[in-house]
Amino acid sequence: MKSDSQLQHDVMSELEWEPSVDHEDIGVSVTDGVVTLNGFVKNYAEKQGAERAARRVSRVKAIAQEIKVRFASAPKTADHEIARRILDVFTWSVLVPDDMMAVKVENGWVTLTGTVDWHFQTQEAEKVAGRINGVLGIINRLAVRHRPTASDIRKRIEDAFDRQADLDAAGVTIALDGNKVKLGGRVKAWHERQVAERAAWAAPGVTHVEDHIVVA
Repeated sequence: MKSDSQLQHDVMSELEWEPSVDHEDIGVSVTDGVVTLNGFVKNYAEKQGAERAARRVSRVKAIAQEIKVRFASAPKTADHEIARRILDVFTWSVLVPDDMMAVKVENGWVTLTGTVDWHFQTQEAEKVAGRINGVLGIINRLAVRHRPTASDIRKRIEDAFDRQADLDAAGVTIALDGNKVKLGGRVKAWHERQVAERAAWAAPGVTHVEDHIVVA
């Protein structure tokens, strides 16, 4: 007597062996000997071929046929296709550490988990995933690995100011509360305040920035 898991393995092997069927986008589940086929194929003949292949396997009691025909020009929006495309784009992006993250897609909703070194990497991962066709929403559960120090943040603000003429970081004050940064003090122009805030976000471990800098 075959177990459901063995039956599932046999059906998947038969689909892979069948030359008229592209098995890559076909899923197989088995409950009490009843095989459910789901996923996508390119034409109706391929759908019939998948069903025939499953029926050839011994001990299959019944087949629930849920495969959909989708033409090559149709958008690829199945959950596994969305996940695959997100992982591909993460691999191409120099700003996203794909080896530190996991992607789950359920009914078009993407959940990102894992640990990164910088806050901007969590933002970039969410932005990149959001561009993929078929994504309905993103749950970003990426954690920032390191806890910042006041010297880390001050150094990044000073470096950011040094890269721009006529900016002075001396008027900016920094306070830390865990991974939260509070910026205060005075600057001469609005864009100086924006530079300080961006620099604080760039510090490792920062998860929240409160900007109380006064432009005067």
